[in-house]
Formats: sequence, C-alpha cells, structure tokens
Amino acid sequence: MRNHNEHLETLTEIRSMMERSSRFISLSGLSGVAAGIIALLGAAMVYVYLGLRPFSNYRIFYTEVLDKGKWGIGYEAFFLMDAFLVLVLALAAGIYFTSRKAKQKGQKVWDKSALRMLSNLSIPLVVGGIFCLVLYREGQILLVAPATLVFYGLALVNGSKYTLNDIRYLGLFEIGLGIIGLFFPGYGLELWAIGFGLLHIIYGLVMYRKYE
Repeated sequence: MRNHNEHLETLTEIRSMMERSSRFISLSGLSGVAAGIIALLGAAMVYVYLGLRPFSNYRIFYTEVLDKGKWGIGYEAFFLMDAFLVLVLALAAGIYFTSRKAKQKGQKVWDKSALRMLSNLSIPLVVGGIFCLVLYREGQILLVAPATLVFYGLALVNGSKYTLNDIRYLGLFEIGLGIIGLFFPGYGLELWAIGFGLLHIIYGLVMYRKYE
C-alpha cells in the first residue's frame, strides 16, 4: 500500500513538472480583477466626457461623439488617451500580480511557456488592431468596439493552449459579446465595458478562488 501511494505521489509530481514546463501557470486572478476595474473606469470616463448614460439611444450617442468636444480635447484625442491609459495600467497590473504570484510559488515569470503563450496571443491581437484601424479609417466607427472584443476573444482562445484552460471560456464569452455588438453596433461601448470590465472581474475572482 505504501509503495502504491509513493508511485501515485511520483506520478503526480511528474505531471505537475510537465504542466509547469509546457504551460504558463503563473497568471494571477487578481490581474484579471484589476484589468476589469481599470476597463470600467476607462468606460466611465468616456460617458463623463460625452455627458451620456449607458444604453442611451445609439444614434444620439454617436452623433454626440462626432460633434462634442470637452475640456478642450477633441473626441479622437480623448479616446486615444483613454484607451492608452487603460492598456498601460491593465498591463502594469497584470505584470505586477503575475510576477508576485510567480515569486510566491518559486516559479519563473518569463520562460518558454510564457513566450509561447504571448506569441499565440499576439497574432490575433496584431491582426485585430490593424483591422480596427482600417475600420476607423473607413468611417466604420460603430464596428470598432465589437471588433476588439472578437479579436481579443480569439487571442485568448488561441493562447489558452499554453496556459490555464479556463481562459478559453473567457475568450468564447468575449467573442460572443463581440458578435452581438456587430448586430447592435450602437451599444458597442456598453458591450465593451461588460467584456473587458465585468467579465474580467468575474473571471479573476473565479481564478483566484480556484487556484490561489
């Protein structure tokens, strides 16, 4: 019986070592929570800038976007600054919490599994970024927010092979929200806030409870 238990422990350890070598498992659920909060704050700033409430009539919403300037800042400059701040702060939070978790577990933050995950994430993200720029250039502003959700979801599904499987489900939800937004483009910002904000917070809390 003792030998049997020892064999089971050995197999469990081997499996754990293989998982650590092939998958990036240092992702922290707290990074998802932080990213979600930052995204919601970014969306809130857009509503404050426009002077509108969520789920306003989308025709009025985008008319206001094109016509209104506030605080001496045009809407294009404001949206770019807002998006840049959300991206930088979310990345900083992700790096901080992930590095902290890896340090606590005695794991490396940057290794081959992390690089594989990032490379698989980056392909849909780069393609999606170019696609969104083309949409913007062609005046298809209504489709930009849904497109970001779709390509971000594709990136998560693609990168899930090299990290926690749970990320795949988050990616599928993001894709679903993006597709809904393509049919109801006037509510792209609301769906964006749900996808990048609320879903990240829910996902982060679930991951923190499950793994940390």
